Amino acid sequence: MTARLARLFTSHPASVGETYFGHMAFAAWFSSRLFMAAFAALVHAFLPFLFDSTASRIIRELYERTHNRGR
Repeated sequence: MTARLARLFTSHPASVGETYFGHMAFAAWFSSRLFMAAFAALVHAFLPFLFDSTASRIIRELYERTHNRGR
C-alpha cells in the first residue's frame, strides 16, 4: 500500500526525468509564470497600450520549456 501511494507521487515526475521535489519546484515556477501572463492579459484588456505582447511571449516561453519533456 505504501509503495502504491508513493508511486502516485513519483511516477509522473519520473516520466519527465525529475524527482518529486524537482517537479514541485518546476510546477510552482510554471504556475507563477502563468499568473504573470494572466495578469498582463487582464491589464491589457482594459489598457491595450500596456503589455501588448507580454502574455503571448510568456506562453511561448512556457511552451518552449515544456515541449518534448520526458521524451
